[in-house]
Amino acid sequence: MPHPVTAIRPPVRTGMLIGRSHGSRPPVTVDAAPIAVDLGSSLLRIWLGPGRTLSVPLGHGLRSPVVRRGRIIDGPACVSELRRILRDHRTPVPVGALVVACRPVLAAPAEQEATRRVLTAVLAPSRLLFLDSVRAGAIGAGAAAGTLLVADIGAQLTEVALLKDGRVVAARRADVGTRDLNHATTAAMLADTTARLVRELRQDATLRPVVRDALARGPIVIGDGATRPDVTARLVATLGATVHRAASPRTAALTGAGMAAISALRHPHDTPPRPERSA
Repeated sequence: MPHPVTAIRPPVRTGMLIGRSHGSRPPVTVDAAPIAVDLGSSLLRIWLGPGRTLSVPLGHGLRSPVVRRGRIIDGPACVSELRRILRDHRTPVPVGALVVACRPVLAAPAEQEATRRVLTAVLAPSRLLFLDSVRAGAIGAGAAAGTLLVADIGAQLTEVALLKDGRVVAARRADVGTRDLNHATTAAMLADTTARLVRELRQDATLRPVVRDALARGPIVIGDGATRPDVTARLVATLGATVHRAASPRTAALTGAGMAAISALRHPHDTPPRPERSA
């Protein structure tokens, strides 16, 4: 865990609460603190600084979901829902902040652009950077260095990625998660799907030795699935490897995105390149 960093930041002007008129009150000066966002299939998580996190259900009570399988399916409704959540929870968000947003690994350009439009409309960031959730999770778990396998078993999406010194070099994902667990989809099946994604990476001859090294180190599991002993125990048995659960698996990606946001604010001209991706 890195030491806390104190930064001197120029003030920015904000209208306090997203979703309310900014014209009826004078602007308020606040520090331009960075923000991290994890717009999941079932939860919205926003990091506003160490110890300041909003985590609430997304789309609760709506007739249809606004995010499904990690993809925004109704942009205008998603904008309205995020504004409502911030207003109802009285969460002040500074206009013009630097925002780092988690994205599913292998997200298509159109999917990322849909997320960009929503977050720009709601948060009005000065800069919006995207970070693969598996990469953010590795940072949040304090294990980004070296060769690493990360499995993010979320509510509706399972992602597996091979990282080298924090950079995604190959990845796979499946449209299944803990929300699918029922009589037809068991915890064993979810773990087996995760193991299958690992095997797919290992089938690439150029990746095989790197995957072997990462398995010897032990995969790191984040997301809601990491909190289920039946999933992790099956994964250990299937992979034949030690599996490490992040200390706070549900928020590891958000924490990592927050750490990346702080780093990006300190080094504005050193934005990390977009990770390489495997088809």
